[in-house]
Amino acid sequence: MSKKNKPDKLARNKVKPSTQQYLDIAEIKDDVVIMRDGTLRAVLLASSINFSLKSEDEQNAVISSYVSFINSIDFPLQIVVQSRELNIDSYIELLKKKEKEQVNRLLKIHTAEYIEYIKELTSIGKIMNKRFYLVVPYNPLTDKRKGFFNLLTEAIKPATILKLKEKTFKRYKEMLNRRLEGVYSGMDSIGVGVARLDTQALIELYYQSYNPEVADNQQLDDLENLRVEKDKI
Repeated sequence: MSKKNKPDKLARNKVKPSTQQYLDIAEIKDDVVIMRDGTLRAVLLASSINFSLKSEDEQNAVISSYVSFINSIDFPLQIVVQSRELNIDSYIELLKKKEKEQVNRLLKIHTAEYIEYIKELTSIGKIMNKRFYLVVPYNPLTDKRKGFFNLLTEAIKPATILKLKEKTFKRYKEMLNRRLEGVYSGMDSIGVGVARLDTQALIELYYQSYNPEVADNQQLDDLENLRVEKDKI
């Protein structure tokens, strides 16, 4: 082999970088998303309310409660609406199974007709499934109680510090949880129910968001069965 061809062979054998290194997420643990810049995120799944069906007084009360909630927080709050086409394949398979198990001939016919009706309905137009999320952040650099040199040190390698110092992470998480308490209270006053996503749900959310086509055909395993390679520090 000539020396001229050797660099080409080395280039072909070079391992391509993982797409994970281009994401803003450094780590997900203890129901918290740790970003590469050292900030933390908690994600809440929120219910919806049918605003148009409420009376004028009820609508005004909702608006007033929402305004009061927004004015009560001193941090940015991200509201994310995720729209996805509803996949009813599993529901159709369940109905077909029920049809086969049905011993009553009349009910068996009705089940078959209902399956055809659902198929026709979904073929006419796409049925969308909407989910609403609240993303609550915590930025350690905005903590005014810290000294200048501490802030400067954490600004250089924030994600590394979070991984190295478990006590630091727990303190940041506690501050994030305090913010969540205010969000829970504010959403309750509006009449919106919220539930915090745990580690498993967070991983699935980001997996489906970044890989929508793959996620439809390949579901993630439980967190205990996932093989995660930790970065060497």
